[in-house]
Amino acid sequence: MENIITTNDDLYQAFVADKKFDNAAAKEVISYKEALWRALAHLEKKPFLTTNLFIEIVHRIKQNDSGIRTTPGTTLYNTKGQVIYTPPSGESIIRDKLSNLEKFINEPSKLDPLIKMALMHYQFEAIHPFADGTGRTGRILLLLYLKLEKLLDVPAIYLSEYIINNKAAYYNKLRLVTENEDWEGWILYMLDMVEISAQKGLERLGKITSLMEKMSNDIRTQLPEAYSRELIEVLFRLPYTKRKHLIDEKLGTPKTVGNYLRDLEQAGFLKSVKVGKEKLYLNFQLMEILEK
Repeated sequence: MENIITTNDDLYQAFVADKKFDNAAAKEVISYKEALWRALAHLEKKPFLTTNLFIEIVHRIKQNDSGIRTTPGTTLYNTKGQVIYTPPSGESIIRDKLSNLEKFINEPSKLDPLIKMALMHYQFEAIHPFADGTGRTGRILLLLYLKLEKLLDVPAIYLSEYIINNKAAYYNKLRLVTENEDWEGWILYMLDMVEISAQKGLERLGKITSLMEKMSNDIRTQLPEAYSRELIEVLFRLPYTKRKHLIDEKLGTPKTVGNYLRDLEQAGFLKSVKVGKEKLYLNFQLMEILEK
């Protein structure tokens, strides 16, 4: 996620285990995840993208009460230390521009939603409303907008990956809009981002579905006493699971589900790992798909 680097193990273990991480990068990504899901819940109740929601998102991302940028003289630099853009300054000016952006996003339009999304994202990044967290907030807004337009049910595509892998082109296309009004190049970049991310997401989903079906059949054949549809769903909810998850699904007593997990590991379906005082079980084949 942008310049924040962590591992899948750290993240998935954090979601499952009662573990506190000293890893600052893992904490940042978890905060990003929480900001996204809270924003989606907000959208279910109030289907509008607003300045207040933008601020709520950055609060969650940064885990503080930072708000609209007030420091004057903010400038953006390239890797050579050269100034490439100076965004607007002054809270009242930034809020006015965000108000205009709100109207553009939420009012009906004849524009294709994906083209409108590209215009919206440029405008948000150009306003650069936050001293830190603007990029991450902007990427969350992409997913929220797709949800708002009913183009996406859940945030199951990883748009940030395309931007990270094509970072130089991303910033270059932004700059060319600002300097040369090259909207066509920017819109095409964003359309490519959606198409390639969606195709990759569908490919990954197909592999997960195939693995789920195969593992379901294999467990039913080899461990019929342990098998149930609910068990398979738990094993594929996240790469890691633990005894409590099976108990919560009413799959048996603590001793029974403990035996299930032991048998699944012995049969080669799972691998156990100790995290703090907890024992987690890894669906390593699922993890392999998610890491590609």
